[in-house]
Amino acid sequence: MGTDEPRPFGRPLPNVRGSFIKLMVDLLGFFKLRGKPKRDMKAFKSYDIRGLYPEEINEKLAFKVGQAFAHFLKAKDIVVGFDMRESSPSLFEHLTKGMMSQGVNVINIGMVTTPMLSFAVAKYNYDGGIMISASHNPGEYNAFKVIGKRGVQLSSETGLNTLKELSQQTFDSKNPGVMVKKNVINDYLNHVSSFSKNHNLKVVADYGNGVGAISAEPFFKRMGIEVVSMYPEPDGSFPNHPANPHDVENLQDLQKKVVEEKADLGLFFDGDADRVVVVDEKGEIVYADLLLALLAQEELKQHQNEKVYFDLRFSKVVPEIITANHGIPIMMRVGNPFYKEKLIHEGGILAGEFSGHIMFKENYGIDDGLFATIKTMNLLQNETLSSLVNTMKRYKNTPEINLKVKDADESLRKVAAKFQGGESISIDGVHISYKDWWFSLRKSNTEPLVRLRIEADSTELLEEKKAEILEILEA
Repeated sequence: MGTDEPRPFGRPLPNVRGSFIKLMVDLLGFFKLRGKPKRDMKAFKSYDIRGLYPEEINEKLAFKVGQAFAHFLKAKDIVVGFDMRESSPSLFEHLTKGMMSQGVNVINIGMVTTPMLSFAVAKYNYDGGIMISASHNPGEYNAFKVIGKRGVQLSSETGLNTLKELSQQTFDSKNPGVMVKKNVINDYLNHVSSFSKNHNLKVVADYGNGVGAISAEPFFKRMGIEVVSMYPEPDGSFPNHPANPHDVENLQDLQKKVVEEKADLGLFFDGDADRVVVVDEKGEIVYADLLLALLAQEELKQHQNEKVYFDLRFSKVVPEIITANHGIPIMMRVGNPFYKEKLIHEGGILAGEFSGHIMFKENYGIDDGLFATIKTMNLLQNETLSSLVNTMKRYKNTPEINLKVKDADESLRKVAAKFQGGESISIDGVHISYKDWWFSLRKSNTEPLVRLRIEADSTELLEEKKAEILEILEA
């Protein structure tokens, strides 16, 4: 039997009545032990292990995941880091105990950003890593982001389902591994700083009390970049606003500050800093699709005929720009682990997802808000960010619209049936395009919602098609 669960059956009592009572008690204990892991397993999601603490993600699950990951990787050395949440130190303790109980050596890199954790795995060629962070979620959540060899993030299709099964098993103890502390900040900063070309800028950075300042502040200081810092202190209670870029209201402080400070750009880092949302000098949000188009245009100057992976929700200006600059545009389904896997295993120079994850081959395929910041600053040699972005605004589009529906599959079926005359792409939900407009309708991976985005050549056509699709969904 293993180290974390008691044996459900003891020695029989000497009398029959006592034996029967003991048997019933033991059976109840047996089924309780077998049932609880199944409840714990609801924390396993499509891209990570995430949930409310301690109801869905807790120390018991952490220990089991640690054991399971050691077996899954057949690992010798695993990197573990954590964010600023109140539950993170305790989860770290039990996760690493589980790993070490299976003979694994834990490389403890302390409180870091998720990109620093992925960098450590890729740079030092460790077997894998786990980052303890629920990213943009509120403080009562936590999560394990599971990183495999070469910094590839595991998804339900590439290992998380197997890890889920292993986490329900019991493992015997082995000769324990050891914990080794390692500081990765200097190597990480040396790496990302080597790509920085434009230091004559003024920026405003909103860290939202996440961990982004841990890497970004020393980078700005090293490069001599003037920075106005907002909410840099790591605080898992998020006292100012959530570190969540999905809700644009959270960006309002930053937008105002950029204009007040007459800065060249604003930066909004999410809780674990694997994403950055950029604001131009006028305080306007630069969405990920237009930013990727700008970055692809620049990267392809030096790397022609290379692949660029982009989200199916992106404006069609993105593949147009990639093609015009001698690149190979590849449309992708939603889910940032898939982009990293493609970039690392199948080549290419750049990838981007609509939620703000941007990855570069030069950065080990890691989605890294600071690295994307550096590449964006490099664009601003002689022009403002708004003037560059305006060249990409060829079409009219909606944000992603979230809609609650009774039956998501039926909703997708009805909409697809209505628009059979368009060109259909079946890589993630319903994606249908016409000459002068297109739409994407897909199920949420985490909520009982469908998500809709529409783009058209004119505002009038956009509103017409939006009303038409919403009527079908609301019927």
